Amino acid sequence: MSPMRKTRRSGGSARQHPGPAKERAPARAAERPERARKEAAGRPPGALPRGAYWIYGRHAVLAALANPKRRILKMVTSGDSDPELAAALTKRDLPRAERLARDQLSQLLPPGAVHQGLALACKPLNQPDLESFLRHLDRPRVTLIVLDQITDPQNVGAILRSAAAFGAAALLTTLDRAPEESGSLAKAASGALEVVPYLRETNLARALDRLKQADFWCLGLDEEGRTLKDAPRAERLALVMGAEGDGLRRLTKEHCDALLRLPTQPPIGTLNVSNAAAVALYELAAREEGS
Repeated sequence: MSPMRKTRRSGGSARQHPGPAKERAPARAAERPERARKEAAGRPPGALPRGAYWIYGRHAVLAALANPKRRILKMVTSGDSDPELAAALTKRDLPRAERLARDQLSQLLPPGAVHQGLALACKPLNQPDLESFLRHLDRPRVTLIVLDQITDPQNVGAILRSAAAFGAAALLTTLDRAPEESGSLAKAASGALEVVPYLRETNLARALDRLKQADFWCLGLDEEGRTLKDAPRAERLALVMGAEGDGLRRLTKEHCDALLRLPTQPPIGTLNVSNAAAVALYELAAREEGS
């Protein structure tokens, strides 16, 4: 009998005293803003909302400001009045840049970041997937760069820069073992991240098959292949490159239409992957101009 009495007594108490239970809920709700304020106060300098990051360096910052698809959270500068920056902020209808001392600005960014007195906080771009990219592709001649597990953001950024310089339509890489958007990638890209789509797919072999279905010739850059001058003269080319040292994975090679190499000579038989991408893109662009 005692358990039943306890149950009735507990239930009766809840019905007879509703006041305290109702009063506690507003108290907990009132604590939430205060807790959020304390958490924000405890963040390290430069901490941003989830997913956001800092872009720094003059070229990268001005390119981000010129991109209407880039969601910008705030702008920081340590320099004097900058007419080009002021004009860019006005076009985007953004507030004036926050002024900080140079060392204060450096504290917001990763150690060693070369910011040139400019930085902005932003959200990553909403990049298309491969299927969406192909659906909207309307250029008669197209070159893509495909990267097989290249993890260094500075290398990927430099390749994006070469892609923009030589008119490549996009850069496609893996979802895993590839860098996400970051300040170091954007700085190395020197503005190219804003103009060259950065596509990431889970399965690279399947992505290469999809490119071939869309009439792309997939050309793997490999030191065992023929020279790049032997590349087919097709309107749609995908230049596939592997990580420095490891090169293309076996499955990736098997899904390429041909393997080609740069005409390098001993004792330096290979180049850094970003340099190799620039040379290969130049060779393909020059060949098209000469045809």
